[in-house]
Amino acid sequence: MDTEESSVSVSTIFTFLLLLSPIVSLEGEFDVVGSLQPILAAPGDDVILPCRVEPKFNVARLTVEWSRPDRRPDPNDRLSRVEYVHLYRDAREVPDMKIPSYVRRTALFTDGLREGNISLRITNVTQEDEGRYRCFIPKLKSQIQSSIVHLIVAETMTTETPLHPETLQTPEDEFHSKGENMRNKSRQLKSLEMDLNHLYDAVFSH
Repeated sequence: MDTEESSVSVSTIFTFLLLLSPIVSLEGEFDVVGSLQPILAAPGDDVILPCRVEPKFNVARLTVEWSRPDRRPDPNDRLSRVEYVHLYRDAREVPDMKIPSYVRRTALFTDGLREGNISLRITNVTQEDEGRYRCFIPKLKSQIQSSIVHLIVAETMTTETPLHPETLQTPEDEFHSKGENMRNKSRQLKSLEMDLNHLYDAVFSH
């Protein structure tokens, strides 16, 4: 009898561990992924620095930090502290710890946070904005909690946010892209119609 109870007990524990193991493994499967290509912009442009959590995961209740990793507090100044390009905490932006030059120039796509979109929008970029940006979710249960996005600002550049699968395209960008494609097709159809009219006149005018 004791042997049977022991066998049942071991079997129950083994089954429980099997059911638990996928849950444990899932906690480490979320990764923060940024653009693998630099984001190109000209002074005065508005840009989006793509960054997201894969697979999709609701991060609306987590802290999201955007910072400049090359900028560090002055070790000789005891009052200096870490400042952020953008800090999202407790479901809102925290402007008090923001780098002054980025005040009222940055925003997250708050609706997209529920799907893991932590991309950062920066308006009216300047040459001083060029450099590396770090997107970081400190409490994400993952071995990859951050990613680096490189922004290049130059006079001859035009805004170029990569639209490859490894980067993030917002619905707004997709809408404008489709609208431009429709306008191009419309112009092509009008040009074709004019060519056909000219051909018709040439054939039947004699």
